[in-house]
Amino acid sequence: MVVRIVRIVRIVRIVGIVVAALVVVTGGLYGWTRSHPHKLRAEIEVNASAAQVWQVLTDFQAYPEWNPFILSAAGEPRKGAKLVNKLAGKDGGKGMTFKPTVLIADPGHELRWIGRFGVPGVVDGEHYFLIEETGPGRVKLTQGEDFTGFLVPFAGSAIDVQDDFAAMNAALKKRVEAAH
Repeated sequence: MVVRIVRIVRIVRIVGIVVAALVVVTGGLYGWTRSHPHKLRAEIEVNASAAQVWQVLTDFQAYPEWNPFILSAAGEPRKGAKLVNKLAGKDGGKGMTFKPTVLIADPGHELRWIGRFGVPGVVDGEHYFLIEETGPGRVKLTQGEDFTGFLVPFAGSAIDVQDDFAAMNAALKKRVEAAH
């Protein structure tokens, strides 16, 4: 009986050590990515006003007509709103649907949301669009994302979407300039 209790105590200690090690490692990775996020960014100049770019950017119902990256989006561009976005798959693969929360919706200036893979801290992506006037009838559109979370260092190509940002920016530019 005493031998059995000693074995159980040893097993509980080992399990406790393993759990503590996992907590320390995941907490460390999470903290590191909070101070060193994986950043992606793509910029493009658009011959249009900030209001014209904003109108196309936030016309989510029209995304299937022109957007090669976010194939569909539903919801309202307002702070606190939930969106439902479907992304194109890589190399013809299956796409992904996620439900980000809008953090900032400043017409003609900034649209920002946060999407999460599961619970907060696993993989969080803060996605943004910045619209900056560079001259009369001309703006710079910047699309970017900052990824944080303890799985980010292992996500690899799954979060390497900078080319997709550039393709979306180019398609948005073409749509805005053709309409105006």
